[in-house]
Amino acid sequence: MHKPVTDLVTFGETMALFAARRTGPLRFARDFDLGLGGAESNVAIGVARLGHSVTWVGRVGADEFGDLIRATLAGEGVDVRAIPDPGAPTGLMIKGRRTADLIDVRYYRKGSAGSRLSAADLDPELIRSARVLHVSAITPALSESAREAVRHAIAEARAAGVLVSLDVNFRRALWTPEEAGAWLRETVADVDVLFATEAEGRLIADVDGPDELAKALAALGPRHVLVKFGAKGAMELSEGVVWRADPYRVTEVDSVGAGDAFAAGWLADWLAGAEPAERLSTACAAGAFAVTSQGDWESLPRRADLSLLRRPADGVNR
Repeated sequence: MHKPVTDLVTFGETMALFAARRTGPLRFARDFDLGLGGAESNVAIGVARLGHSVTWVGRVGADEFGDLIRATLAGEGVDVRAIPDPGAPTGLMIKGRRTADLIDVRYYRKGSAGSRLSAADLDPELIRSARVLHVSAITPALSESAREAVRHAIAEARAAGVLVSLDVNFRRALWTPEEAGAWLRETVADVDVLFATEAEGRLIADVDGPDELAKALAALGPRHVLVKFGAKGAMELSEGVVWRADPYRVTEVDSVGAGDAFAAGWLADWLAGAEPAERLSTACAAGAFAVTSQGDWESLPRRADLSLLRRPADGVNR
């Protein structure tokens, strides 16, 4: 078996993120926090914080936002393969809170550097030498070249026996349910691990009931199917056996990025050789941590944090 250069490789678009500090229509916002967000880089940070080596690949603008992305990911211990693109800007994500309970996210990514990602940007040797390749269905929706990059990466990983992980991560702003479903049904046979909500899973297999849905998805090829129920927990179907996990009770502040945290927790425990019940519990814990503060990834846990959710809570950590 090959000796891994990195435990996990992922790639995609990471954007500069402006988050309004006040609640209400964005047109009245005057103060914003500047950060970054991207499904794949969120996973990269999450897996790195849980103790594994991770490489993230992507295109960024030759601008201040691109510099921010490179520096932040490197500071989180991620091996950053960011390709500066002088011909296109870093994409932008604007996040506001329309009401106390409703988050409004807007993307400005058409023609961005990240959307110009292509197969030529990916190092085949890096993919072949990893233990896991993680992709999301956001990337193929960005452009034809990005879609080809995903196809190419999955083919390289499968040829080398690398575990292929796919998070559906459906974005209605990027493509229709019909377009997404067609690509997913074409791709899922080459995937080992599939992450989806119930609604996302039904883009692939129009089946009612979570157990029946998980079985229908597994029948298409994945060995591990993870179905997420948000605040109601999650289930895993692996090798024909169903595992379930209850949610951790936390106060939700910002739900964006919870699915990425869930995937990071599961993949980190798979890399660590954990049993299904443990890795599902870690995935739920990571997702719970992610929603407890503002930002897409800032609250992602480290190993030492995981036990905090399992302690009797008196509100003080001494």
